[in-house]
Parts: sequence; C-alpha cells; structure tokens
Amino acid sequence: MNKVILIGRFTRDPESRMSQSNMEIARFSLACSSDFANRNGERETEFINCVAFGRLASTINRYCKKGTLISAGGRIRNSSYDAQDGTKRYTTDIVVDQMEFLGGRQNNDGNSTANSIAYSPSESDSSVNTSNIETTDISDDPYKDFGDEFTLSSDDLPF
Repeated sequence: MNKVILIGRFTRDPESRMSQSNMEIARFSLACSSDFANRNGERETEFINCVAFGRLASTINRYCKKGTLISAGGRIRNSSYDAQDGTKRYTTDIVVDQMEFLGGRQNNDGNSTANSIAYSPSESDSSVNTSNIETTDISDDPYKDFGDEFTLSSDDLPF
C-alpha cells in the first residue's frame, strides 16, 4: 500500500500550471516537523515536494499561500527527467489527493488568519487519470500500471 499523510506548512506559494489537456496542476513544498527530538532536544524538519491535480489543485492555488497549515493525504511517486546538461535526475513527490485546512499563517500577535476548512475530491476528481499528464520536468509515472484505488463497503464482502 502506498499511502502518505502529512501535516505541514507551505514553504512558498504554490506554483500553478496547466497541463496540455487543460487540467490545473499545483506544485508546492510542505515543511513537516518530526515527532522525535534529537539529542539536543531539537525537532528536525523535512521539506517535502508535493503535487495536486484538477479541482484540488485549483483549491490549493487559490487559497494556499506561504505559511498555510494543512493536512495532506496521497501517495509517493518517483519520477525522473533528463536535465539540460544531459544527466538523468530523479525526483520523489507526494501526489496529494485529499487535504484539510488546519489553520492559517500566524500573525505577529499569534492569532490564526483562517478557519479550518476540509476538502475531499469528488468522484469526478478521482476518476481523472493523472498518469498521462505531461509536464516539463518529470517523466511518466512509473507506477501508472498498478491501477486505481478502489473502496469496498461491508455490503460487498461475502461474510
């Protein structure tokens, strides 16, 4: 199972793009703190590259800015591309398919600037095949042939 859940703040404003098939794309990075402290009592921070597609990307591009705190769920995607110098570069991104606004950026007085709002993709969003989207910096999704995620209800089970 390839499932990731992150809680973090945007390190910069999201980068908005349109695919050749006219689908909106959002690229962004989240700063996520570790639950564990090192020997000095400091928590390490990971900066994780993320991408979202379709209506979720539109929501992110419209409402998220540097410092916005979100919870994001998705999957890990490894890709590669050929750099301008001819070398092969490898990337790891989280393909975000659901998110929740946890609060806004903090003001100088410590108050949050936004309320909590949840977003989950509709069925029409989940039926979009993101493996055929072409961008300028990544190659095809190496996991595109593994199939789509599906949901079983208790009525579908034989016991």
